[in-house]
Amino acid sequence: MVSGGRHCDPFLSWARLRLGDIGRPDFSTFAPARASVVAVTPYDKIFENNQRWAEEQLRSDPDYFARLSQSQQPDFLYIGCSDSRVPANQIMGLAPGDVFVHRNVANLVNNVDLNVMSVINYGVRHLDVKHIVVCGHYGCGGVQAAMQPKDLGILNPWLRNIRDVYRFHKLELDGITDEAKRYDRLVELNVLEQSINIIKTAAVQKSYLSKGYPIVHAWVFDMRNGIINDLKLDFVQTLHNIQEVYDLTKD
Repeated sequence: MVSGGRHCDPFLSWARLRLGDIGRPDFSTFAPARASVVAVTPYDKIFENNQRWAEEQLRSDPDYFARLSQSQQPDFLYIGCSDSRVPANQIMGLAPGDVFVHRNVANLVNNVDLNVMSVINYGVRHLDVKHIVVCGHYGCGGVQAAMQPKDLGILNPWLRNIRDVYRFHKLELDGITDEAKRYDRLVELNVLEQSINIIKTAAVQKSYLSKGYPIVHAWVFDMRNGIINDLKLDFVQTLHNIQEVYDLTKD
């Protein structure tokens, strides 16, 4: 661009306007820099909590982690629901290393689920557990979902196990007019049926025949008061009853 016989650079013209007559930069249009603040997220808090927990353990027992890292010899195998409100060790009042834990939606023991079957086999044959607990809980979302006549997508084949429990006990459940009580009873019946599924396994039957354990228990945790309800499963009688069809003690 030419102005008044002189070459005029557009950038220089802009720069002169910005610098002003006295040649100093004009910062009036610039916002002050803000100090960056890094928020502590719930994820970050986990590591803070872990550090504090580890320090507390060492203060009370300097050899705690050295001993914990050596081996595990739990007496209990716990099979429970994945619900975040039902932590196995805490509700049982037991420490790390005392309970071998498996959790899934609605505490199911499905004979074609290699995950739970592997846990049972390892717990019985390698850890030599003395007790196996199936623990459900009142207010279980999985059980509630199974009671609804809806297509639940990928959950359909999983929750069908609970619908089968309803079918086995339809007369009893349909006779309960109070919906909340019917729901609670289905939670209990589901736990009992899953406990029976454990007793059907070869690992449990053979171990009990040769050693006298493990014993299978059926529990329901009540989040309304924090108490475990022992359903008093008669393990010996249940084993005797099912072995007419499910006897797997022979090699």
